[in-house]
Amino acid sequence: MATRYTEESIRVLKGLEPVRQRPGMYTRTENPLHIVQEVIDNAADEALAGYGKHIQVTLHGDGSITVDDDGRGIPVGLHPEEGAPVVELVFTRLHAGGKFDKQSGGAYAFSGGLHGVGVSVTNALSSRLEVTVWRDGGVHTLAFAGGEMVQPLAPVANAPRRKSGTRVRCWPDPKYFDSAVLPVPELVRLLRSKAVLLPGVKVTFRNEKAGNAPQEWLYADGLRGYLSEALVGTELLVPLVDGEQYAGKDHDSFSEGEGAQWVVSWATDGTVVRESYVNLIPTPAGGTHEAGLRDGLFNAMKTFIELHNLMPKGIKLLPEDVFARASFVLSAKVLDPQFQGQIKERLNSRDAVRLVSGFVKTAMDLWLNSHVDHGKKLAELVIRQAQARVRTAQKVEKRKSSGVAVLPGKLTDCETDDVSRTEVFLVEGDSAGGSAKMGRDKEFQAVLPLRGKVLNAWEVDRDRLFANNEIHDISVAIGVDPHGPADTPDLSGLRYGRICILSDADVDGSHIQVLLLTLFYRHFPKLIEAGNVFVARPPLFRVDVPAQGKRPARKLYCLDEGELEATEDRLRKDGVRDGTWSISRFKGLGEMSPEQLWETTMNPDTRRLLPVHLGEAGADGTTKVFEMLMGKGEAAQRRAWLEEKGDLADVDI
Repeated sequence: MATRYTEESIRVLKGLEPVRQRPGMYTRTENPLHIVQEVIDNAADEALAGYGKHIQVTLHGDGSITVDDDGRGIPVGLHPEEGAPVVELVFTRLHAGGKFDKQSGGAYAFSGGLHGVGVSVTNALSSRLEVTVWRDGGVHTLAFAGGEMVQPLAPVANAPRRKSGTRVRCWPDPKYFDSAVLPVPELVRLLRSKAVLLPGVKVTFRNEKAGNAPQEWLYADGLRGYLSEALVGTELLVPLVDGEQYAGKDHDSFSEGEGAQWVVSWATDGTVVRESYVNLIPTPAGGTHEAGLRDGLFNAMKTFIELHNLMPKGIKLLPEDVFARASFVLSAKVLDPQFQGQIKERLNSRDAVRLVSGFVKTAMDLWLNSHVDHGKKLAELVIRQAQARVRTAQKVEKRKSSGVAVLPGKLTDCETDDVSRTEVFLVEGDSAGGSAKMGRDKEFQAVLPLRGKVLNAWEVDRDRLFANNEIHDISVAIGVDPHGPADTPDLSGLRYGRICILSDADVDGSHIQVLLLTLFYRHFPKLIEAGNVFVARPPLFRVDVPAQGKRPARKLYCLDEGELEATEDRLRKDGVRDGTWSISRFKGLGEMSPEQLWETTMNPDTRRLLPVHLGEAGADGTTKVFEMLMGKGEAAQRRAWLEEKGDLADVDI
C-alpha cells in the first residue's frame, strides 16, 4: 500500500522534544558526563567572568549530581520579550542563554561557546532536575521532570545579603545513554582542569558513593604548576617556557581580551603531555588554536636556527620536527569560538591560528634570544628530529619497487615522499584543478584534475577498469592496484597518506563524490579500512563583513545555508548593522582564487576534511545501499527509496 505524503505528514518538534528524539545530535550518549559538564561549564564561566571562587560537585548515592557555585546566580526576573522567568527559559529553551550577548558590558564576554543548547540539553535528558538560585537577598527554587516544569519558580526564603550563586541537581535518565554510570576518573580530570585554568578558584569533588574524603584542587601557579606536576620524573631538556598575551583595545585584528596563555616543555624521551582549552572548554581533538601554537613555535625556532646558522646542509625544517617532543598546556580566549559539533572537542575558528601564532612567536623569539644556550640545546633536538625524519623517508624509498608505472601527465605531484604527510586532491574540472595547483602547499600536496564524471564502477570487472582513463590515472597516481574486500593488496606502494575528494558544493559535485566513493568502496576497500580516503568540504557562501571601528574588514566562509544563517545571527549580536555585509555564493571551485581555496579547503589548519569510514550498518549494510543506488538493474528499488526519502533531499535547482 502506497504511503501518503501530505501537509499532515510534516511534524514540527517543539521545545526540548528534538533533544529527546535525537539525543546524539546534541551530546555524547555513551554516558551522562557531557550533560553534567554543561552545568559545570556554566559555573566555570561565572568564575572566568570574575565572579565566584568556589565550585563544588557532588555525586550522590542515587546517581544524581549536584553542582554548586558562588557566582551571581541566574536571573529570576521576567524576560522583557518572552514574559517568562529567565531561569526557566535557560533550562527549557534551546538557543537561550547569557552567552549570546557579546555587546560591551555583556554578561559573558568570553564563554565556552555559542551553540545555545547547553543546560537545556541537561534538562531534556534528565528524569528530574532541580534548581536553587541565591540572588538579590532571596532564595528561589524550581524543578523539572523529563524536561517539563513540575514546580514553578517560587521564592522560599531570605538569603544572607551577600550570598549569591546557583545550585543545579540532576538525575540523568538512563534510557538516553548506553551506560547510566558516570565515569568518575574523567569527571575528576575535568574538574582538575577547571582549577588549573582558573588560578585562585577552588574546585571540590565529593563522591558519596565511594565514601571517600572530598577532593580539592587549587592551583596558585596555574598552567605552569599543572604541567610541572604532570611531568614529574621526566628529565626536561630546557626549563618550562610559559607566556601569556591578550589583545588590547587598540589591536588591529582582534577584540580586546582575545589571546592565549601557554606553557611548553621539551624532553628527549618520556611521556608527552598535551592539553588544550578554549574559554575553559577542553578540546581533546585540538583544533586551530593548537595549530597556532605549533606555527608560532616553529617560526620562532626556525628564525633562531637561521640567525645562528645552525642548520646542516640538505635538511629542511618542518613544524612536526619542533613539535614532536613538545609537551604543552594551552588555554586560549576567543570571543566567538566556533567548535566542531555540539560536544566541542575541536576548535574550528580560523582566526585562532593567527591569534595564537602571532602572540606565541613574539614571546618565543624573546625567550630564545634571552636564553641562547637553552635555545641552542633545543635547536640540536629539533635538528636531530629532522634528520631522523629524512632517514626514515629514504628507507621507505629504497623498499619501493623499481618497476613503477609512469605517473599520469596531468598529475601535479608533491615534493616529499613521506606518506605520513602526503595528500592528493582528486579535483573536479581543469579550472578548479588550476586553482588547487596554485593554492596548494607543493611540499606535501598533489593535485589530480578529473575531466567530467567518473565512470560508475559498481558493476565493472576489475580487469576492465583500466580501460577508463580517469580510473587508470587515479590507480597509478595513488600507487595501489584495484582489489576486493577479501584480498590482501600490497599497500607498500601507496604514495599518499590522504586521498581527498574535492568537488563543488552543489548537486553535480555530490554526484561526483558518490561516483568516486563507489570506486573506492568497490575496488579499493582496504584504503577506506585504513582511513586513507577523505572528502573535502568547500564552502558554498562567502560573507564580506565591513570594518567595525578598529576591527578591519573580514571574510567569513559558510558550508551551507544553515551555517550562513547562524553567521548572520552572530554578526547581528556582534553589533554589525543588518544589511551592511554582502553574501556571495560560489557556483563552483573554479570561481575561487587560489588563496581562497587554500584558506577554506586545503590548509590543514583551517579546512574541513571528513574521513570516510563504514557506518553503523557495517560492510553488509553499506553494500546493500550501494547496490540499490548504483546497480543497473535496481531502478525499481531506487524509485521506492526516492518516494520514501525524497523529502530529505536538498535539491539545488
